[in-house]
Amino acid sequence: MSDSVPTPPPLGTAVKLTYGLGSVAYGVSAAVLSAAVLQLYFNQVIGLPAVWVGLAIMVSLVADVVIDPMIGHWSDNLRSPWGRRHPFMYASAIPVALFFYLLWHAPKGLDGGALLILAVVMLIAVRVSVAGYEIPSSALSPELAPDYDKRTSLLAYRWFFAISAIAVTQIVLYSVFLRQDASNPLGVLNRARYAEFGALASVVMFICILVSSAATHSRIPYLHRPPVRKTSLGQTIQEILSVFANPALLVLMVANILGGSGIGIIAALQNYFYLHLWGLKPQMIGPLASGGLLASVIGVFLAPFLAQRFGKKRAMLGLLSVSVFAGLLPISGRLLGIMPPNGSNLLYALLFGDVLLTAAMGLMGLVILTSMVADVVEDQQVKTGIRSEGVLFAANGLVPKFTAGLGAFIAGSLISLVGFPVHAVPGTVDPEIVRRLALFYIPCVIVLNGGSVVALSFYKIDRATHERNVARLREVAASKGPGDVATRTPLEPEDRVVNIPAGSSADPEPAQ
Repeated sequence: MSDSVPTPPPLGTAVKLTYGLGSVAYGVSAAVLSAAVLQLYFNQVIGLPAVWVGLAIMVSLVADVVIDPMIGHWSDNLRSPWGRRHPFMYASAIPVALFFYLLWHAPKGLDGGALLILAVVMLIAVRVSVAGYEIPSSALSPELAPDYDKRTSLLAYRWFFAISAIAVTQIVLYSVFLRQDASNPLGVLNRARYAEFGALASVVMFICILVSSAATHSRIPYLHRPPVRKTSLGQTIQEILSVFANPALLVLMVANILGGSGIGIIAALQNYFYLHLWGLKPQMIGPLASGGLLASVIGVFLAPFLAQRFGKKRAMLGLLSVSVFAGLLPISGRLLGIMPPNGSNLLYALLFGDVLLTAAMGLMGLVILTSMVADVVEDQQVKTGIRSEGVLFAANGLVPKFTAGLGAFIAGSLISLVGFPVHAVPGTVDPEIVRRLALFYIPCVIVLNGGSVVALSFYKIDRATHERNVARLREVAASKGPGDVATRTPLEPEDRVVNIPAGSSADPEPAQ
């Protein structure tokens, strides 16, 4: 059977939108699988001891570390009438909806070890089922948009829906289902409201996955078809490890770990500063999060422009550097005594503007960084002769899960270091304690994000490198001709048997 593929039609806006829609499932799960939501639900509502909740979360994340790369490798090498990715995407829809529904419908009467087992099983089931869709779906992007710039535009749509889903989910969960009023005096402790939320969210995730998968189904004939080959478990592990050892991916992962840990600290301490430094009421915090929705719109249009105008690496370095400076301006201003007083409209406007600016730069950074990961696909194929998009995106997806925990750990250490009181009522904490927390917070964020900038400077794949990789792969494909042949011998790139998606352009584009 021939592995050659015809030239695909242009990727229209409708396909980009519906492809991006699939990331709603990831966004919804990311919004509620955080330690803050799970700790509240399992501990305060279900009754699982707090330390066991942490254990359940940790075990599920460890399972992710093992399972996600295997899902990626499996989808990289699957041969089926529906290609490599779509069988996973379609098959994940029901498990995602079912397990997410069951997560919020824990049987009553369980306690102790049985409740812990339930939490671990449900969290693993939800994470694995979501990964079963998200990894293959994300891995489609390098083939849907082989061009250096167009793949950034495609991924902007994906991150737009993901970030929007995170923001909308948080707003709907707390402002609608868990809103404390006469009809819901229990507020965040109402078990039935979590169940209602879980039912609605599971339906939304199911629909978005199927719509997105069906929207890209027509592209299957134009996608890469892996050669027939048999691999042992040892070879599979070796291939996965070879992807993790790619120098470009290593640079991106180190930069992402450092920068992501900085973001984790910011996320963990943000409410502390809102309540105890800025004196905001809880109901004033929610509207600030709406800045993320506006930022997602800005990011969709600006990220592709910046990446094309300056190149992905330079754009990322600039965004990281500016975001560090902008994100620390309000707290630094308060320490210097130049911010407006608490309770003023001007202060609230400045805080909203800061959220909007930092969220927009953060989203643009995510879009461009993901596009840089996609560029590693061709680089890895030149080095090994195998397309490994699934493993690459699985590896990239593991980093945020690690950094969120690391950032939260560092933030908790800072809270303990300054002696921040527990059950602290806003307005009663010694201002000197809050000031010390800010003084420790600022250098930690600067060091971690600054380290991310330094690490990213070692990334070597630019437009010219990408186009050379694509040109080399096209030359090899033309010289070898079609056929289901594979080689596992570590030869020079020009001697390897490869297959690349049709429509890839090897012609350099004019410098922007």
